[in-house]
Amino acid sequence: MKLSKGKKIIIVICVLAVLACGIGIPIADSQGKFSKGNADEYSLENTQALESSPLKDKTIIFLGSSVTYGSASKGESFADFMEKRDGIISVKEAVSGTTLVDTGDKSYVSRMKTIDKSIKADAFICQLSTNDATKKKPLGKIADGFDIDSFNTQTVAGAIEYIIAYARQTWDCPVIFYTGTKYDSAQYGKMVDLLLEIQQKWDIGVIDLWNNEEMNSVSKADYKLYMANGIHPTRAGYRDWWLPVMEEYLYNYL
Repeated sequence: MKLSKGKKIIIVICVLAVLACGIGIPIADSQGKFSKGNADEYSLENTQALESSPLKDKTIIFLGSSVTYGSASKGESFADFMEKRDGIISVKEAVSGTTLVDTGDKSYVSRMKTIDKSIKADAFICQLSTNDATKKKPLGKIADGFDIDSFNTQTVAGAIEYIIAYARQTWDCPVIFYTGTKYDSAQYGKMVDLLLEIQQKWDIGVIDLWNNEEMNSVSKADYKLYMANGIHPTRAGYRDWWLPVMEEYLYNYL
């Protein structure tokens, strides 16, 4: 049977895909399925607990989206590695694709309100979501006051301020935001700048990976190991690249 040109092309693509998988070449690997950084050696199971950690037995609430969840690292993010290595009690509220800006019941603002209010939290850590940049949510402006009812949660600034105010009122604990490492997004860069301005107003903690020169000067080989794509780390990226920086910050801040 004579194959059409289109069918021949499809067959060739399929064969190449199979061969590539066999020799370890990643294809459309946005979820890190073929990444060496997600090998078993970097897994939560194969991560050793620290003999002594200043964070041991501290209860930390994590609020975020896919980066906090670990969508490109088999569901194992820095929050899980921190639980294993540092012995924290992790409350992880993370849903992929969600925004700080209040767009419904999956937004940060809405989901935060579903977290148990009776938790005796030692810290509240929130992700500066890349989804707000990707979806071009309005930055908004920092409010003049501190009244929780005055913040416009339809903007990034208002949502951040609302989250800070709610977390402090509800759990009476330190509030810390963290950013992603640098990737090609001018809009996210503006969000980081905005967060740093809000930090000055509210005196919150910020784990600023975006402006961390040492992290952003990592070799291409290491970056390929650490990141499944520009936004999402692999297991190795969380455990061996992000986590030590976040731990050091929290050891000092808390």
